[in-house]
Amino acid sequence: MHKKTSRGMISSFAIALSLSVAPMAATAGDSELTVFDWAGYEDPAFHPAYVEKHGDSPTFAFFGDEEEAFQKLRTGFKADVAHPCSQSVVKWRDAGLLKPLDTSRISEWDNILPGFHAMKDLMTTEDGKAWLVPFEWGNTALTYRTDKVDEADITSLSAFADPRFKDRVSIGDNVDDAYALASLAIGLTDWARMSDAQFEEASAFLRDVHKNVRLYWTDNTELSQAMAGEEVHLAWAWNETATTLMADDVPVAIKKDTDEGLSTWVCGYVLLEDGEGSEDKAYDYINATLDPAVSSYIVSEWGYGHSNAKGMGAIDAETLEGAGYGDVAAFADKTLFQSPVPVELKQKMIAEFEKIKAGY
Repeated sequence: MHKKTSRGMISSFAIALSLSVAPMAATAGDSELTVFDWAGYEDPAFHPAYVEKHGDSPTFAFFGDEEEAFQKLRTGFKADVAHPCSQSVVKWRDAGLLKPLDTSRISEWDNILPGFHAMKDLMTTEDGKAWLVPFEWGNTALTYRTDKVDEADITSLSAFADPRFKDRVSIGDNVDDAYALASLAIGLTDWARMSDAQFEEASAFLRDVHKNVRLYWTDNTELSQAMAGEEVHLAWAWNETATTLMADDVPVAIKKDTDEGLSTWVCGYVLLEDGEGSEDKAYDYINATLDPAVSSYIVSEWGYGHSNAKGMGAIDAETLEGAGYGDVAAFADKTLFQSPVPVELKQKMIAEFEKIKAGY
């Protein structure tokens, strides 16, 4: 059986790692390349071309979350390639942790999904420099128990604030996902352009949602248990929640076609400024993760989308539909891509979300 490792499922492992002085290498691979990553992504099936060319996977070191990774890199931990998500790229770049990519050395660069190329300050900045190679992506979307919730009552994301769902709602204890929900609910799909008035409107929506919240989930396991136990009927959740629950015959579904849409996050690989390994091998690794041959594996076995449009297009329709990616182009419509937001706005979101959770 293939082991599916999500960011949520590795939380206990991440805590153990964070207690160490430096990240632990879980694999003793190619000593000329160190990849700083989420646990689970050392899976050789994500980079088969690298193994074929060099005879081994890179050496991997793991982090539990991006803030932990950021702090360890700032205090001197050395790696060559890292795996942040869209919201962190600007912060890492501005802190001097990243070096720009030479896109001429990335063979599948032009085959990356067009929507990711369009994300402001993500792949390419206004000065023409490229910083991130997207690898995997997924959604945060309305997820519900089909035996407890009438689909006719959840056509809009405003359902999260509907008093009918009091004490039966869960959203993530995650400022990015929370404000993605709120932004969509007020009709905003480009949160980087959020005005002060829109920020106040979005925050007011989250305060209304708070009145219904039974729990702010911190990982997929916690949320899945709450939904399986009928504590939670309506959740703002990652793809994997419904996938894992349906595999256990729990009556749940994802509703991606609400009036306002859904949120899409994207994570990928960056080159680290202080890397001491082989830059040639770093590009070999990045190219291996972008290989169209990886697309089918990540969709069918992990439930995430791959960034390579060519590879995604080659997957049979039944597999794509089963994983919820039947119309890849549709994700550019009515979706909030979790692209980087200005630092000042992010700090406001963090501070306000803490107040909201505390009932203020």
